[in-house]
Amino acid sequence: MAPKLPDSVEELRAAGNLSFRNGQFAEAATLYSRALRMLQAQGSSDPEKESVLYSNRAACHLKDGNCIDCIKDCTSALALVPFGMKPLLRRASAYEALEKYTLAYMDYLTVLQIDDSVTSALEGSSRMTRALMDSFGPEWRQKLPSVPLVPVSAQKRWECSPSGYRKETAKSKSKEATATKSRVPSAGDVERARVLKEEGNELVKKGNHKQAIEKYNESLWFSNLESATYSNRALCHLVLKQYKEAVKDCTEALRLDGKNVKAFYRRAQAYKALKDYKASFADINNLLQIEPRNGPAQKLRQEVNQSLN
Repeated sequence: MAPKLPDSVEELRAAGNLSFRNGQFAEAATLYSRALRMLQAQGSSDPEKESVLYSNRAACHLKDGNCIDCIKDCTSALALVPFGMKPLLRRASAYEALEKYTLAYMDYLTVLQIDDSVTSALEGSSRMTRALMDSFGPEWRQKLPSVPLVPVSAQKRWECSPSGYRKETAKSKSKEATATKSRVPSAGDVERARVLKEEGNELVKKGNHKQAIEKYNESLWFSNLESATYSNRALCHLVLKQYKEAVKDCTEALRLDGKNVKAFYRRAQAYKALKDYKASFADINNLLQIEPRNGPAQKLRQEVNQSLN
């Protein structure tokens, strides 16, 4: 008896996934196409399911070197569910393969707004930075359009993503941390990191904290040896009420420079917001040992002391 052919959207998608895993990319693309036609014929509005099918088919096109159709499918997927990480990464790879470096750079940076630890996006943005520097020279950033800001709702959607994706992201974070710590920056990397940090500082002055975080992310990819870059990024996290991220950045800043007063102060602020008053108080005391007359720290100590009592 012949095997039963898939007769539902879910079965077609599962069959496509199996073919993809087996390296049968053309067959997988055909199955995803059938699933899309079936879903659209049903007339039911399920943008997430439709977006996934477009994104999956885009992966098949990318594997087969069909970058034009990959970009089309990723764009369709993103029109249905904006700021999807997988279609953004796949489209970035296709743009890069076609040497459309500006467009690839924009997609990689958009991904980094959603999750700044995605290794492929970090490495991609670095490659695009070098390519754009070579093409346009030192003023290359001024020739680029603005990167679209990712709304908080989209970021939260990925924080609540399926466990498989979270595991993948955790692996990515671990690999990135290992790679970053073992990487010794060249003199050119250190200079690029400095320039990017200064660009981030200018964005902070203008109140563009999300964009500033992007710059600091890039800066730290080139060189993670500058304490101030971490404490500056912590300030952005504080403004955006991302207190746990601020604590992490301040801790890293203090690992590099145990007398970084700004890192002590900002971590104390973050701990206070997290209602960890003991940790906040300890940081303020450490700060005041370095700068006994620091007025803002004295004021913060009074506030935290009241909360402790």
